[in-house]
Amino acid sequence: MPINRRYASSTLVSSSFVNLVKRYIVIIIIMGLTVFGIGLVAVLALAAVAQAQTTSNVSISTSSVGGVYAPGDVMFEDNFDTLNLATWQHEITMSGGGNWEFQVYHNHRRNSYVRDGILYIKPSLTNDMYGENFVETGVLNLDGGSPADECTNPSYYGCERSGAGGNIINPIMSARLRTLNSFSFTYGKVQVRAKIPSGDWLWPAIWMLPLRNQYGTWPQSGEVDIMESRGNKKLFNSDGVNIGCEQVASTLHFGPVWNMNGYEKATHALNSAVDQGWNGDFHVYELEWTNTYLKFSVDGQLLGNVAPPAGGFWELGGFPDNVENPWVGAENRLMAPFDQPFYLMLNLATGGTNGYFPDNVTPAKPWRNDGGNAFADFWGARNAWYPTWNGEDSAMQVDYVRVTAV
Repeated sequence: MPINRRYASSTLVSSSFVNLVKRYIVIIIIMGLTVFGIGLVAVLALAAVAQAQTTSNVSISTSSVGGVYAPGDVMFEDNFDTLNLATWQHEITMSGGGNWEFQVYHNHRRNSYVRDGILYIKPSLTNDMYGENFVETGVLNLDGGSPADECTNPSYYGCERSGAGGNIINPIMSARLRTLNSFSFTYGKVQVRAKIPSGDWLWPAIWMLPLRNQYGTWPQSGEVDIMESRGNKKLFNSDGVNIGCEQVASTLHFGPVWNMNGYEKATHALNSAVDQGWNGDFHVYELEWTNTYLKFSVDGQLLGNVAPPAGGFWELGGFPDNVENPWVGAENRLMAPFDQPFYLMLNLATGGTNGYFPDNVTPAKPWRNDGGNAFADFWGARNAWYPTWNGEDSAMQVDYVRVTAV
């Protein structure tokens, strides 16, 4: 059969074109694989960066609520639109915090209440609730008939006292609220916007205690006092410093036994301008607690920074070698006992004999810390101190409590 050259020519052209196309396809595939490889490397690199960023963005904070936090995440917040008793549990006791303070803590709305987004913790006279002369002649038993009314601390005769033989029942009623059953955390930033009270011998506090006494009883497991103050407008120590409501202080308590407390190595005080006490307005009291330090501030102004040395709080406290170190087995020996969950506390105390109100102050106290009947001496001077308790100015007022992750 003769060859049809037109078709043959056409066929030869098509084969050449196909071969050319094949060569370009191979080149394109090679280039594509190269580009894909570069892209894959880039994708893997970006993923590694993202993973690193994600890892670095995980907070060291943990809480009883659970979950994983990023730094800045809110772990707890109460703006006091209401008094949520599921969040804040009242202590019911006359134990006086181990300091022989003069107040009864109870769950009464005359002493703790919310109005217009502010929590008020306000003192009152025990006689106002139970009747005239009750503190001198009555019997007060704090064991109620329901679980919510049970006495929470029986130590130091905390659940029942009587007025007889010159001894008197705690003459002041007040409140202490805690998140023991609702919220605790390890490491974080606490911010409390509050207005401290004015009134002689009042003792407001914003503080924290350990959820579990992991290292033993106080002060082995620590205590964090974010803010403490005294309600006296004029109260001068032996150095002439006004230690009344012109001064706020932050303190850590820690030690191997109760009479070896390293708080003097971890306390910081800040005075306001003269005649412009901290009681005049709301201020933000802040704790920043990490796995290497605890830092305290007021309105962003540094109050004190406690960063323990390599030997941790044992070295900071300078405790003797012949005493057992309760923090030897801690996971974070640098920060122990401050490496465990703590819960929040808000309270307003009165007086006491532990030395927070020193004997050598001007003007003089109506009782002595080493006296035999401090309660009666304090109560006997009520005509001098009670007029300084002016309505809600004598209350600690709290705008919000916020805890964020670090």
